[in-house]
Amino acid sequence: MIDLYAMTSPNVQKIFLMLEEVGLPYNAKLVDVWKGEQFRPEFTRLNPNAKVPLIVDHDGPGGQRTTVFESGAILIYLAEKAGILLPTAPAERYPVLQWLMVQLTGVGPMFGQYNHFKRFAPAGTDYSLSRYTTEVRRLYDLLDRRLGEAPYLGGPDYTIADIATVPWIRAMSRIFAKEAGFQRAHNPELPRLWAWVDRILERPAAVRAFARIDGIQSTVGSATPDDLDRIFQRGRYARA
Repeated sequence: MIDLYAMTSPNVQKIFLMLEEVGLPYNAKLVDVWKGEQFRPEFTRLNPNAKVPLIVDHDGPGGQRTTVFESGAILIYLAEKAGILLPTAPAERYPVLQWLMVQLTGVGPMFGQYNHFKRFAPAGTDYSLSRYTTEVRRLYDLLDRRLGEAPYLGGPDYTIADIATVPWIRAMSRIFAKEAGFQRAHNPELPRLWAWVDRILERPAAVRAFARIDGIQSTVGSATPDDLDRIFQRGRYARA
C-alpha cells in the first residue's frame, strides 16, 4: 500500500493520475496546507521541505518502507516500480526526461507564479504579472509546437512527461475559465495542445483520477489572512 499525502494542487494531481495509471493500491491522506498542517513536526519528519505531494510506500525496494517527496521524483519512482510510462532504452528515455524537466523547471514554477500574482498578490505588482503572463504564454506555444512533432510530449507514447504536464493545463483553464485569455479550454490558437488534453482526459485512469480529485474540497476559501501569509512566507513570516 502507498500513502499519498495530498491536496488539490496540480503537483498532487500528477500523482493521483500516475497511481491510477499504474494500478498500485494507494490511500490518500489529505493535508490542509492552508491551515499549515505541512509544517507540523510529524509531516516535516517525512518531508523536510514541508510540501505535498509525498508518498510513503510500505512495500518499497527490498520490502522496505520508502518515502519519496517532490512530484518529479515520485513519478520516476512509480514508473520504475511499475515498469511502465518511462522507457528504459536511452534513445526513448531521455526525450521523456527532457519534457518532464520542462514541466518541473518551467511549466510548474511559471504557471504557479502567474497564479499567485493573478489571485493573491497585492496591488502594485504589474511588472511581475506581466512577466509571468508572458512566460506562461511562451510555454503554451512551446507545448503546442512540440505536440505538432509527436503525439505525446516524450514521443510516440504516453509517459510521465504527459502525466506531469496535463494537470497544469487543465487546472489553469478551470481557474481562469471566466477570462477570455489564451488559457481557455479548446483555444483554437493551440489546437494540438487541446487535442492532446482531450486524448488524455479520455483515458480510463484519467477519468478515475480526476473524479477523485474533483471530489476533494479545497479549503483556500476559509484561509485567514495569517494562513495566507504563512503559506506565502510574507508579512510576519517573511525573511527579507
